[in-house]
Amino acid sequence: MKQAAAKSDADILNKIETIEKEVMKLKLSVLTKLTSSGKKIVKLKGILKGSNISDKDITSAKKSLYSKIGI
Repeated sequence: MKQAAAKSDADILNKIETIEKEVMKLKLSVLTKLTSSGKKIVKLKGILKGSNISDKDITSAKKSLYSKIGI
């Protein structure tokens, strides 16, 4: 009798785990659909090809970006 109950408990736990996984998949798919804007993704690969960026340019950009937090 104990073996049948243990097997039944194991089956129930297995089904619960399966349901939990399916719910997580559903949540992810809904979140993906809600957050997608439908806009085309623009890739910036190669946009700076042939550009010369100096250390002075990088320092200037850091100052501009981080001036409010004091880095």
